[in-house]
Amino acid sequence: MLMIFLLLGLILGSFFNVVGIRVPNNQTFTNDRSYCPHCKHTLSWYELIPVFSYILQRGKCRNCKTKISIIYPVFELATGYLFALSYVHYGLTIELITSLLLVSMLVIITVSDIKYMLIPNKILLFFLPFFIIMRVIQPHDPWWSPIVGAIIGFGIIAIIIFVSRGGMGAGDMKLFAVLGIVLGTKNVLLAFFLSCLIGSVVGIVLLATKIINRKQPVPFGPYIVIATLITYFYGENLINWYVNLLI
Repeated sequence: MLMIFLLLGLILGSFFNVVGIRVPNNQTFTNDRSYCPHCKHTLSWYELIPVFSYILQRGKCRNCKTKISIIYPVFELATGYLFALSYVHYGLTIELITSLLLVSMLVIITVSDIKYMLIPNKILLFFLPFFIIMRVIQPHDPWWSPIVGAIIGFGIIAIIIFVSRGGMGAGDMKLFAVLGIVLGTKNVLLAFFLSCLIGSVVGIVLLATKIINRKQPVPFGPYIVIATLITYFYGENLINWYVNLLI
């Protein structure tokens, strides 16, 4: 069963890459087959096999020999791993559905935010009803935690945007509102703290190594995604560890 979820994640991870790239550009999925972004060569079926096609082609387009972005196999592997982790963590339960939906959304918006520095409203609006339904079926304790979590997630980022005059984007604000429904009040606060911590550490490293400069904009979405995954899978353990540390 574990291998089924791993393979499912690899296959869907390939699709999520395409969604994250096409949705911000309003491209369709019905008529436009996958193609090389450089030479527009339409990809054959064996060029679409997750991870393995990248290895077999040695990271280059078969037609124009241009290097293929490493983002494709990385996110395919990441999705496969996270689907497998979801099964290991939750088993065949209702919460597994929520976990798979959350991973799917986070992978798509990470691809989009890295490429365009944009978290598409369409993606958030697509997943929002599913999360609401799942929290009705599998509610938090207390039941109002997702509602308050959404308000807090939205409110914190709104305040930061107002005070910093654009220090964060509206997409981050909307994302935290959706995450508040999934995570609940306590965990959305933890996710916010961890995202700031991870963003600060990575930012310092990037500045110190001169990979970026102080004025260069950097997408914050990936930090939110990493923090959310840590919180969703291990948040309770982290909170209990911290509380025990203070006692």
